[in-house]
Amino acid sequence: MADWTRREVSGTLAPLLLCACAPANGKPKTVLPRGEFVPGYARLERAGLLAPRIDALKEMYKECRLCPRACGVDRTKGGKGVCQLPNRARVASAHAHFGEERPLVGRGGSGTIFFSRCNLLCEFCQNWEINHRGDGAWMSDDELAGQMLALQRLGCENINLVTPTHLGPTIVAAVRRAHARGLRLPLVWNCGGYESVEAIRLLEGIVDIYLPDFKWMDAEAPRLYCAGAADYPERAAEAIREMHRQVGGLVVDERGAALRGLIIRHLVMPGNLARTDLFVQWVARELGPETVVNVMGQYRPAHRAAKYPALARRLNSAEYREALGWATAAGLIEIQGG
Repeated sequence: MADWTRREVSGTLAPLLLCACAPANGKPKTVLPRGEFVPGYARLERAGLLAPRIDALKEMYKECRLCPRACGVDRTKGGKGVCQLPNRARVASAHAHFGEERPLVGRGGSGTIFFSRCNLLCEFCQNWEINHRGDGAWMSDDELAGQMLALQRLGCENINLVTPTHLGPTIVAAVRRAHARGLRLPLVWNCGGYESVEAIRLLEGIVDIYLPDFKWMDAEAPRLYCAGAADYPERAAEAIREMHRQVGGLVVDERGAALRGLIIRHLVMPGNLARTDLFVQWVARELGPETVVNVMGQYRPAHRAAKYPALARRLNSAEYREALGWATAAGLIEIQGG
């Protein structure tokens, strides 16, 4: 089985995968042979339920409430809210990514599709050219489906949708087209955690792997650094609870590659700005024993971070060790490879 313990990141502290408590042998308990895996979207399509779900998602474009900002604009008629996009996909890149969590990378890499713009707009965004400036190319649903199939042909382990929140209906419509042409990979919803529970509920049975951030545990930091999103802690908590209800703990194939489940990312910030001590307690208290968390130590100032004293320096090793100590005290344990 692949080594899940640490991922080396040049010039940064290596992230660490942890579990809410120790499963047998320090590994997730659920292993499913890849040959027996059927993606959720394929099951829904077989039952005749995928097209109605897409229709329900598209209705949310008309008075947009795809995220907690609930801008209320009609994106089907070209209206633009905080994310500055209509109801059409804009894609910055699509490629096999080998820097994601080991269960997502497997042998073939994670098939990442980076969508332009964002609903959260962090002041320290490391992908600001994509998320703030909107670099990328417009794609039709057929073209987006083609990108998914190209990643499958490359041998990727999954289709990893990066920053998908504001384009959910369009993405799922493209997934259906790709499935009709042979897509069979797990679908990863790789988001910032600022999600509408209404939209996440409509994704039930479509998304196989949820990969949300849980960035902040109090309101002041996202108010200051995420375009006024003071309700981030509440909205992220309720969305992640719903994700966990849908997919539960991590399910892997015989090689250790993820097929289904929840992985939560948490970026440790300088001066404990993200309140990592409270985050690890929340995971241990609220979620099941096999919840996988990536405690990340690679924060660096980017975009407009230099304007804010609290964001203007890198995380140091002592702060990261302290964060890992809080995780241990809360009952989270490192996932060992085998």
